[in-house]
Amino acid sequence: MEATMHTYSIRLKPGQDLKQELDALVKQKRIGAGVMLTCVGSLTDVTIRLANQEGPTQWHGHFEIVSLVGTLSVNGSHVHVAVSDSTGRTVGGHLLEGCKIYTTAEIVIGVMPDLNYTRETDPTFGYSELVIQQKQRE
Repeated sequence: MEATMHTYSIRLKPGQDLKQELDALVKQKRIGAGVMLTCVGSLTDVTIRLANQEGPTQWHGHFEIVSLVGTLSVNGSHVHVAVSDSTGRTVGGHLLEGCKIYTTAEIVIGVMPDLNYTRETDPTFGYSELVIQQKQRE
């Protein structure tokens, strides 16, 4: 679906939780359909859910955020993060609470005010998957 976009630019500071701050922004701005455009920064703690795993995996140290992608909505967000350590080893998965900012996280989010994202169970695998809806004009 075609839609116009506006953006929010934010900077997170040391000690803030990446997921908690994204969720708070989505709630505060009442984002119905958003997308991660870019993020650079670093973390001291990383908590993600790896592919086909039920629970979280955690790492502690210093990590560069090399990717942060996903869809954002007050109706349910889906965000993946990839980080690398000092040797360049890179891991990624579903963003969970527990990713603490080390020096900064510079984030740009795109918002499509004419769309609304929701999540519905897809019978293929039983996961809640993205449903894109055009907002009704008032």
